[in-house]
Amino acid sequence: MKPVTFDDYRERMLRVLVFIQQNLDRELALEELADLAHFSPYHFHRIFRGMVGESLGAHVRRIRLERAAQRLRSSDDGVTRIALEAGYQSHAAFTRAFRAMTGTSPSAFRARHRLPRFDTTPSGVRYEPSGGVPAFTPRDSGGASMQVSIQHLGPWQVAFTRHIGPYDKCAPVWEEFLARMGAAGHLGAGTLFIGMCHDDPDITPAERTRYDCCVTVDDDFAPQGPIGVQTIPEGVFAVTTHHGPYDALGDTYAKLCGEWIPRSGRVIRSAPCLEVYLNSPESTEPEELLTDIYMPLEPR
Repeated sequence: MKPVTFDDYRERMLRVLVFIQQNLDRELALEELADLAHFSPYHFHRIFRGMVGESLGAHVRRIRLERAAQRLRSSDDGVTRIALEAGYQSHAAFTRAFRAMTGTSPSAFRARHRLPRFDTTPSGVRYEPSGGVPAFTPRDSGGASMQVSIQHLGPWQVAFTRHIGPYDKCAPVWEEFLARMGAAGHLGAGTLFIGMCHDDPDITPAERTRYDCCVTVDDDFAPQGPIGVQTIPEGVFAVTTHHGPYDALGDTYAKLCGEWIPRSGRVIRSAPCLEVYLNSPESTEPEELLTDIYMPLEPR
């Protein structure tokens, strides 16, 4: 595969940002935007969040609210109509969101007859009536200098059980799974404890996210009751270590996908990312937890 450059990534993301500006009045599907950028839908959102500095949903909501502010100032349209155009189904919901962004209500904002003033954004992208994006600075919070290694790994045969629901609610599933595996003598010094993340929790409803609790097993392992077996195929991965609590993993993913990957010349493969847990949350303080993130890459 031909290496891609940082400018390639920036150009692809700029294409998406312009498309958003020009299509604020309709639903913007993740798959459509990912296809426009020639990124895998599987990982597009993490690349977007890392490069732009905010989630796709937060970006679209902010741009629509900034457009609403412009219309409050420059038109005589009613607040309810402007709220509906911004994607809010009620005047009250729009007012809460608008106040959170500007510090004042839509009516008070309109009465001031001043130019809208907003907080700075990580990428510099603001609503543009022309539909263009004259300024886009990909986020750089230090992710480009992350310690990342490229490794060819696998295949791994793993026993697993699936958790469906919020990722932060998987602890009881792990406990029952490991109790069964330990009682059967399948946990040893060389066992790897792996989380297979099938969905991005920033875009998949929490109650539908899929996560496999996995441990490596011998080739002759057979399914046992609620415990299945699968093979994680061999492949090339970008590997980095996350230091700290699990609820901050999203920040490391964003830096890896949106800052390090674009500058690496590599392309993320459409496959689940893996988390290998190097110590136990039962005996380790959250700040001391170590998690290796395995991001699948297309081969060169």
